[in-house]
Amino acid sequence: MLVQEKQEREEQLKLKEAELLRGNPLINNPTSFGVKRRWDDDVVFKNQVGGQTKAQKRFINDTIRNDFHKKFLLKYMK
Repeated sequence: MLVQEKQEREEQLKLKEAELLRGNPLINNPTSFGVKRRWDDDVVFKNQVGGQTKAQKRFINDTIRNDFHKKFLLKYMK
């Protein structure tokens, strides 16, 4: 009777340990916590929108009439 109770306790402990191990998602499925990649991560040419052109910067060899100076005056000297 004493031996039988010890065996039952050991079996219950083994079952509890197995249950605890199955309940831990870090041990069971380590790949589920990976970073999800976007569908276009492997695309070579990104951010290619057709039909839009950037404003061409023009070069003026005069520090007062160039685009940077005009923007600066509009921003800071109102």
